[in-house]
Amino acid sequence: MNVTKTGAKGSQLPAEGSPQKNSAEHKGYAGVHNPVRITKRDNTNASLLKSGLLEQIVSRDNLNHAFKRVKANKGSHGIDGMGVDELLQYLKENGEALKQSILDGKYRPNPVRRVEIPKEDGKKKRNLGIPTVVDRVIQQAIAQVLTPIYEKQFSENSFGFRPKRSAHDAIRRSQSNIEEGHKYVVDMDLEKYFDTVNQSKLVEVLSRTIKDGRVISLIHKYLKAGVIVKHRFEETEVGVPQGGNLSPILSNIMLN
Repeated sequence: MNVTKTGAKGSQLPAEGSPQKNSAEHKGYAGVHNPVRITKRDNTNASLLKSGLLEQIVSRDNLNHAFKRVKANKGSHGIDGMGVDELLQYLKENGEALKQSILDGKYRPNPVRRVEIPKEDGKKKRNLGIPTVVDRVIQQAIAQVLTPIYEKQFSENSFGFRPKRSAHDAIRRSQSNIEEGHKYVVDMDLEKYFDTVNQSKLVEVLSRTIKDGRVISLIHKYLKAGVIVKHRFEETEVGVPQGGNLSPILSNIMLN
């Protein structure tokens, strides 16, 4: 499948079977969405996990917070060419329709734009998948709701891609273990981990906790959204795109 004019922008909302086109910044985004308010993100109960999680994801407060995070992080454009500075206007014009398409199960994420960056050793390259800015907002909104749910399940000895935890905390934990009498610290790396995650297994693991099937379906669509490499579409049958807002929490869920 050839993709042409990937830099073109518009205002048509994405739906099943149609490409997403955008045009959209901050200040007053609080007025973009008018959905009912849901309980706080860190107060998710069993019934919400079963039927109301998607409503929490697209709630006004959660989407506003996701927008601010995406805007603050800036970053490059996706395949539609829309930058972060255009995001607010797009959401003002299309926010309600966007939310409804997600609730109706009709929203279809865009493929990510593939870029290669050199690894730390300078010899190899790492593949990054850059979602459109609109998809970054939606992914961030999902991640914000999933994080407090799964943080309770994660190990106290896990430090990667977790809120208020860093490599410095991992070093301090290692030093503490040494002081307690342990003699070794093992440093290892899972080669191409993001690129090789088994998507079916990941969905199965997610389904053990998340009982709202609409949320599982939306995440699955992001896993299957595909990638654009040199203007050509490639399917993504395995892996989670490294570079997306949702990938860190999904990788930790799988590793856990």
